Amino acid sequence: MKIPSRLQPLVEDGLVDDVIRQLMSGKEATVYVVRCGDDVRCAKVYKEANQRSFRQSVDYTEGRKTKNSRQARAMEKGSKYGRKLQEEAWQSAEVDALYRLAAAGVRVPEPHNFYEGVLLMELVVDEDGNAAPRLNDVAFAAEDARKYHQVLLKEVVRMLCAGIIHGDLSEFNILLASDGPVIIDLPQAVDAAGNNHAADMLERDVNNLRDYFGQFAPELLTTQYAKEIWDLFSHGNLTVDTPLTGHFQESTKAVDLKTVMRVIDDVRKEEEAKRLRLAELNAKPVMK
Repeated sequence: MKIPSRLQPLVEDGLVDDVIRQLMSGKEATVYVVRCGDDVRCAKVYKEANQRSFRQSVDYTEGRKTKNSRQARAMEKGSKYGRKLQEEAWQSAEVDALYRLAAAGVRVPEPHNFYEGVLLMELVVDEDGNAAPRLNDVAFAAEDARKYHQVLLKEVVRMLCAGIIHGDLSEFNILLASDGPVIIDLPQAVDAAGNNHAADMLERDVNNLRDYFGQFAPELLTTQYAKEIWDLFSHGNLTVDTPLTGHFQESTKAVDLKTVMRVIDDVRKEEEAKRLRLAELNAKPVMK
């Protein structure tokens, strides 16, 4: 096929020898099957920000670290330089997540190179050597649905123990390879400890798995793995070997409103004291 313009620099620099075909086009990127020497791989070409349909990127990038304060200020102001940095950070986030998750034992595509906004990585294949199907293209017997649901819950736990939440996990970004499920599409991966939306995103990821596999094994629809996993994690009790039950008992303990109001009042008084000290400093005459 004709070489797409975004892949031309990789061809010119010898990273890609030939573009075989387009594999898919999603809300974040277009993926091509390419030949690199004797290997067949994927080339994931990230779409520009104005072409992405992921509208809540700020929720996902919260808590990500920047190299220095100048870059952080530029990204916060939304300057041209800041937007360029945001785009680079968004694109490189998947590469970072892939290496971290692979090191943690999570089955993800093996990354090979990242160049000019293009990620070269493993082409995940099925038992016949063809591009592996996504889960949404597969029908499961009830027993297999229960098995793969448990496998993927384990992967979610491994990810969380590595400090990462997928943030958009569903049957559309899990491939069924010859060696089992493979989790893909991680540019929106969330920092579990540094993102205020982490609990909600984990719950959505886990509930997406429950709802999908529940089509084939309806008893899964009543499970509460998401709340159980987050509760264990937030209390420091989650490991990759922690047994899960799918049950969770909501706390019925009454909120101590007096304590809450006292804390709020203390913070308010502290802020007022700071404001008064600042006013006093500003009122002092400048010595010449």
